[in-house]
Amino acid sequence: MTVENLLQEGELPPLNALRAFDAAGRHLSFSRAAEELGVTQGAVAQHVRALEARFGTTLFERQPRGLVFTETGRAYHGQVARAFRLLREASAQIAPQPARVTISVTPTFASRWLIPRLSRFTETEAGIDLRILATERVSSFHSDGIDIAVRQGQPPFGASLRAERLFAHDVIAVCAPQLCAADAGWAALGQLMLLHDAHNLWPEFLRDAGHPSPGGPGKTGLRFNQTSLGIEAALSGQGVALASRFLVARDLAAGRLVQPVHHCLRAERDFYLLAPRSKTASGPVQAVWNWLCAERDQA
Repeated sequence: MTVENLLQEGELPPLNALRAFDAAGRHLSFSRAAEELGVTQGAVAQHVRALEARFGTTLFERQPRGLVFTETGRAYHGQVARAFRLLREASAQIAPQPARVTISVTPTFASRWLIPRLSRFTETEAGIDLRILATERVSSFHSDGIDIAVRQGQPPFGASLRAERLFAHDVIAVCAPQLCAADAGWAALGQLMLLHDAHNLWPEFLRDAGHPSPGGPGKTGLRFNQTSLGIEAALSGQGVALASRFLVARDLAAGRLVQPVHHCLRAERDFYLLAPRSKTASGPVQAVWNWLCAERDQA
């Protein structure tokens, strides 16, 4: 029996039977189709048998390792799958779509500051589909489809960009309390392993504090390619890391980290919120911008 014969058999088969056949054909398995549809394996098999009985032809060969299309079944499945795809596309065109906003941040900013606050965003801005691109590279607002970016930099940023400082880049030393007491001093810090990241700020931090050599095992150290990894290593008691104060503020307040010395390196490039001025005219982009600023003010 040809596909044309199947499609000319009068009234359409029941939609549930077609859905079961479509899923079974994609997975070549009744059990996996049942998992997808949230029904029993027997229900899927029964729907497919009903189709086969309706058309008087076999759509699948049942084999020990799964299903195999018959020639008719393969051709019919291609048409059925295409019909479902057209239905989904047509429905998507008329269904209300959530506003989409894409924000580009560094992995450290995402893990240490943004992600812990996202639950508050979803509570207040449920109608916005927020997409987070965590990358160290400089993203392009145009070619990468970025609406908002958080990056370290120095003004001016150009007339086409709206910019607002989120956080000062105040770098402090932190470690787990079991390694060293707060304000233990430079001698105590010199006995700790230094945890380095890609910014390599330890030499500048020590020179700025008037202690160009940490002494002790701190002369060596562990090196990570991201600040977030250095912070995680500090939390686990591996040594002392450098981090921007706002990234570890929650851990300091909770006592998970302490400052062995109270020196602060005022780094040059602060963290800025950036967006093309044309994009911030959009209600959803402006809403995300306002939310980020509000979270900063509460930090």
